[in-house]
Amino acid sequence: MQLNYLLRAAAAALLALATGAAAGQIYAGASSSGAVVLSNFATDETPQLVVALPPVEALAAAPASSAVLPVISDPRNPGAAYRNIIEQVAREVAMSPQLLHAVIQVESGYQPNARSPKGAQGLMQLMPATAERFGVRDAFDPQQNIRGGALYLKWLLEYFRGDLRLALAAYNAGEAAVVKAGYRIPPIAETRDYVPKVLWHINHPVGNG
Repeated sequence: MQLNYLLRAAAAALLALATGAAAGQIYAGASSSGAVVLSNFATDETPQLVVALPPVEALAAAPASSAVLPVISDPRNPGAAYRNIIEQVAREVAMSPQLLHAVIQVESGYQPNARSPKGAQGLMQLMPATAERFGVRDAFDPQQNIRGGALYLKWLLEYFRGDLRLALAAYNAGEAAVVKAGYRIPPIAETRDYVPKVLWHINHPVGNG
């Protein structure tokens, strides 16, 4: 899709969700003009449940795993190799698999051994400190990596009171950068490009079959 479409999607994305101790949710969809729309309740424009936020509960650290990397047999559908893991983690963490697929697509393009110049690792591009924080012992193990990234996203959504845009911005730039920017998307080119890309992929999945 053209970049200007992504920018329109970001500008049109609506956020709602006043969260407290009670459960909350985020629904996503597209308007008649094709813009991404977010809401805290289902409508004709936002039929797809993206994030479910139950009351905060303690979650055990991910166990060590010796899982063999899935074989990506169809390069046009790379997410299919990780579908079962993503759906399992999504159930455990109460997160939409579509959101996890979208983050993975933008972060690594489903490359489990991806490593960024800054040191982020694996499918969800976890920094070593973040991986340790959420109990990930091997960041290149798909199940551990996806679970750690999902737990971090969940924590960010709770920290930013259900604001998906801010949670995604913090996933990319760090929560401190979002707070420093006045609880807005920080003026970082990569982050301002990253947020609409993930939002777009939620409603336009690529390769998750």
